Amino acid sequence: MSTNIWFWVAFHVGVLVALAVDLISFKRRDRELSMRAAGLRSLIWVILSLAFNVLIWRSRGSEDGLDFLTGYVIEYSLSVDNIFVFVLIFNYFQVPSRSQHRVLVWGILGALAMRGVMIWIGVALVERFNFVLYIFGAFLVLTGLRMLFDRDAKVDFEKNFFMRFCRKVLPLTKDFHGRRFAVRIDGRLMFTPLLLVLIFVDIMDLVFAVDSIPAVFAITTDEFIVYTSNICAILGLRSLYFLLARMVDRFIYIKTGLALILGLVGTKMILAKHLHIPTGISLIMILVILAVTITASLAATKPAETTNTDLDQN
Repeated sequence: MSTNIWFWVAFHVGVLVALAVDLISFKRRDRELSMRAAGLRSLIWVILSLAFNVLIWRSRGSEDGLDFLTGYVIEYSLSVDNIFVFVLIFNYFQVPSRSQHRVLVWGILGALAMRGVMIWIGVALVERFNFVLYIFGAFLVLTGLRMLFDRDAKVDFEKNFFMRFCRKVLPLTKDFHGRRFAVRIDGRLMFTPLLLVLIFVDIMDLVFAVDSIPAVFAITTDEFIVYTSNICAILGLRSLYFLLARMVDRFIYIKTGLALILGLVGTKMILAKHLHIPTGISLIMILVILAVTITASLAATKPAETTNTDLDQN
């Protein structure tokens, strides 16, 4: 169904206001975000997304409400894979913790534009060429298989084409200058490594969007639902990053879970004409996969408890 233009405007105004409030509150903290604070912010973003889900449910009906919720869960779970790569990027460039938040904020603004364009193109293709859904489905299944059997793949930044290109064309400083993307040195405009980090974050988000956006098309081809579920999931990514960045090594089975989710939604798209899987069933299956893989990961990597005997010996 078509969406009133003012609903689009209201959504983007709400997103920009929420980002502005979050950024201002972070500046006032003037210290690194603790895991407790990151957990609280992550919870707030989830509550805001669910509140928006209730608004969709009441204004557009239960079917669209369930589609948004399922799409949001898919996007939010797949965004965990982004966090693994973001940790690698920030560690490689040795980005200070307080600068990481600024990169993620501007990265989200870039994602708003890029994902909007990608979703618009995807919806246009699906509406004109229905067989594109089968291509998307096959792509997701293959991506899931690759993720399942190539979980230890490494990102080589030094050999990356964009890294070499940016270093060649951009006048870069050797060191960071606080949280600034550009500085003037001897009257010459120079870019700091933080800008290079931002470019990489947006590029990686674009790469992950190639997987995550088609995944939501398995649930719905409604442009508004696909777009808003994507953006709501991305909004919570920053806080989720600070919550999980220090414990990514514990989620040893999460890529297996994400691979199964991609395989599930890809298969759903391929078999849509022959086997209808209700959205509610798909949502339950996705939640079960996430619950099992997260629980198994945390159980397998649980730190050894210090016994009283060990304490006495020390």
